[in-house]
Amino acid sequence: MKENNINQIEITEVSNKKRYLSIIESLLFVSGEALPIAEISSIINCSEEFTVNLLKEMQYKYDEDERGIKIISINNNYMFVTKAENGDFVQKLLKTNTRQSLSRAALESLATIVYKQPITRIEIDEIRGVKSDRAIQTLIEKKLIKEVGRKKVPGRPIMYATTEEFLRHFGLDNLKGMPTLESFLGEHEEVLGLNNENEEK
Repeated sequence: MKENNINQIEITEVSNKKRYLSIIESLLFVSGEALPIAEISSIINCSEEFTVNLLKEMQYKYDEDERGIKIISINNNYMFVTKAENGDFVQKLLKTNTRQSLSRAALESLATIVYKQPITRIEIDEIRGVKSDRAIQTLIEKKLIKEVGRKKVPGRPIMYATTEEFLRHFGLDNLKGMPTLESFLGEHEEVLGLNNENEEK
């Protein structure tokens, strides 16, 4: 009798778990933007720890099944994104490719900000050896970087840092484990469709 009860409990737990996974999938799908773990756990009425474990299981399944989308986590906020390798096909559907207007100058400026943030425009110019005004403006327009205050030096120049959109764009959970600056430039130069003919100086 006890064995039957235990089996029934296990079946119920598995059933409940599948239900939670289904609900979370629906939440992420309709949201369209990153959902805080606190909000997800509140909606399904479960602890944050249990909810995180569910999301980790979902992340594994999406990767294991070679699906066209995946779940990423940005500062404990979760969302669906398309796989990077499918980007060209998605852009065909959308009839637009925001990556194509990103010049090498913009990519170099972005990489400098990634590894030196927060950083001022003058500091970026000194590292690159050329002016970065247009590149920085492009990155701001694409919401890849943002102003994060002013440096406490004469003139109080604006400091820049990357955004959550940057993490989302490159499918990163956080900035930890980023490759070297040279590797970053080499890896993403082709992916970003750099417009070398009109490269900013």
